[in-house]
Amino acid sequence: MARFLISRWVHTFVLLVLLFGLLTVRAYDFEWTQSIRYLAFDTYNRVKPRPQTDTVVMVDIDEASLARVGQWAWPRTVIAQLVEELHDLGARAIVFDMVFAEPDRTSLQNYLKSLEDEEQVRQLAGAFGQFRDNDDVLAETIRKSGNVVTGFTRAAAVQEGQRKPHIAQPIGIKSSARSLRDTVMPVRAVTTNIPVLAEAAAGNGAFVVSPEVDGLIRKVPLILRSIDEEGATKDLYPTLSVEGVRVAYNPRSLIRVRDVSAGEGGAFHPPYSMRVGEHDVPLDADGELYVYFSKARSDAYVPAWRVLEGQVEPDEVSGRIVFVGTSAEGLRDIRSTPLDLFIPGVELHLNVAEQILTGTYLLRPWFIVGMELLVIAAAGLIIILLSPFVGAVFLSFFTLCIIFAAAGTSWWAFAEHYILVDPVYPAISLAVLYATASLLTYIRTEAERRQVRQAFGLYISPDFMRELTAHPDKLRLGGEVRELSVMFTDIRSFTTISEGLTPEDLIQLMNDFLTPMSDLVMNNRGTIDKYMGDAMMAFWNAPLDDEDHARHACMTALRMNEALDPINARLAERAAEQGTEPIVLKAGIGINTGAASVGNMGSRQRFAYSALGDTVNLASRLEGQTKNYGLTNLIGERTYRAAPDFATLEVDLIRVKGKYRPERVFTLLGDPVCAETDRFVNWRALHREMIAAYRSQNFDKALEQIGKCAKIADPAFETVYEVYRLRIREMLENLPGPDWDGVYVATSK
Repeated sequence: MARFLISRWVHTFVLLVLLFGLLTVRAYDFEWTQSIRYLAFDTYNRVKPRPQTDTVVMVDIDEASLARVGQWAWPRTVIAQLVEELHDLGARAIVFDMVFAEPDRTSLQNYLKSLEDEEQVRQLAGAFGQFRDNDDVLAETIRKSGNVVTGFTRAAAVQEGQRKPHIAQPIGIKSSARSLRDTVMPVRAVTTNIPVLAEAAAGNGAFVVSPEVDGLIRKVPLILRSIDEEGATKDLYPTLSVEGVRVAYNPRSLIRVRDVSAGEGGAFHPPYSMRVGEHDVPLDADGELYVYFSKARSDAYVPAWRVLEGQVEPDEVSGRIVFVGTSAEGLRDIRSTPLDLFIPGVELHLNVAEQILTGTYLLRPWFIVGMELLVIAAAGLIIILLSPFVGAVFLSFFTLCIIFAAAGTSWWAFAEHYILVDPVYPAISLAVLYATASLLTYIRTEAERRQVRQAFGLYISPDFMRELTAHPDKLRLGGEVRELSVMFTDIRSFTTISEGLTPEDLIQLMNDFLTPMSDLVMNNRGTIDKYMGDAMMAFWNAPLDDEDHARHACMTALRMNEALDPINARLAERAAEQGTEPIVLKAGIGINTGAASVGNMGSRQRFAYSALGDTVNLASRLEGQTKNYGLTNLIGERTYRAAPDFATLEVDLIRVKGKYRPERVFTLLGDPVCAETDRFVNWRALHREMIAAYRSQNFDKALEQIGKCAKIADPAFETVYEVYRLRIREMLENLPGPDWDGVYVATSK
């Protein structure tokens, strides 16, 4: 199960499922995906807002105007004066961002209706009869101006006797664009102007907006549809800004909507186009337009009191579309945009009208979403395919390059072509894919490292294992040449011993022998290379550095035969119970130090961490020579020089099979403490004199020194001195020539 969970194929499948999930989330376009997308679009608008023009102006019913004229609502006669003044100043269109939904309460006629005393009503009726109704005055002024646009808005609920908005000019929709009638924003209930005003106006438009999920306004409908109780479309209405542009161009003109073919409008043009006067306005499938906001335009605000008091110069208004709105606290319709969280709602109409007049539009064609999905899919697949084969650094670099390229392309599309391309969700998707791929790679790598640790834990010491875990970079896979101390060890007379054992007993014997030998190697920072029947190969200073590798190898050799004592005791007890001859295990050990090739060796199908080279071969030869001298161990000269403080004696100068150059070989007799004892110091001095006499062909003195050495030597050294006695006797009978170098040619392994 664990191998299945860390399989590369399983991880690839998980990443593919994740990629599919990310694409599905984007296709459904949840509220949170919209929010993060708008983060980029809002930032672009703030960094590069739309340049302002002088094509629109706002007459502001501000606090100062309320202080001079009086509290709101003003008498309709004051509004009529405002319209008249603006018309005389040359306004191309006068657009009211407000609804006159009720008759003017300040009209004298309405005052009479509020009286309950009939006699009083009769007395005042004659006096008031000469005064015209305020609403009639305003209606007549609007009709004379011929360029006033009134507004209506959405109501909370349908009320009895609800008025329908007056349509100044119908919206013409080409038959091929009829589907737009059922996709634009629906409105069931509306609040409209009183009929006398609505019918007098040159145009009527809705000021209905719908904020996005975060409360900011980014898109506005340019066409609305009224629906009945069953949801069927009854009529289409333009919005206030569109109607203002139409009236400014020609109050008798029509708004026409048609579909746009790819060949006509280009690949990036939305599916519909709305003709308003001499301007073609792009519409998306919902009849909406992305608003490209400019900075707040306080300099374009003209206080209403200045207009009423005749303090406005014609060049401030002439030839412009004038929106009448309010910034007064308590009256203004507060809206939030990407550039400002608190602006008068009339600012929206100013921005939309100005966009139409300048032809500056933000576009987000339908296929852009497909392109974004394609980028996510293509880049995601590349990340998935690369993740098993490249390192985290390269993969992160590749992912960052894609993310930065997407961000750069998105900004270029906005800044140069006013096209909105989402860089955020693709970036998040690729980052999630990269993070998941990196996590899965980490899990797989950790599992592989765990396997390596488990595998190497059977070959190297616990100290090395902890160091390797903490610093895995020290484990260099592949071959390298480095200095090693190599050990070979096997059981003496194994063939003879194995002949009298059953297979089960033989396996148990091997386990009894190799277990303590292996423990000693690993406890002394060594690495077990392999087991070869009754033999074992180990080395030091790989895979991790060990400056004292020769000393650790020597210490291991000294303790190996000591470790066999309890095993031999158990074998003796077992033999006594079975009435057989006891088996005594003895180890032969060869150690050599020198350069060797070490690393993962073998084939692609199977390899092992091992060492090769002349140093390894000599260690094996030394192990084979131990039986000729009756010793438990032999070490090479470089090992001897690397551990000079151990109790060692030179054994011989031999030429082993496969080597021409002779090797001085030594034997380990004890640790540094043993080397300081008087007995060993005396013995070493006598032994060196014996070796020197032997190689200088002073054989009589050599024999004399052998006798002295034998008196204080370890019993295990008797065979060595017997070997020298036999050689000296042979040489006394057949004296070597003057060019004799004292080298003994080893004929065995």
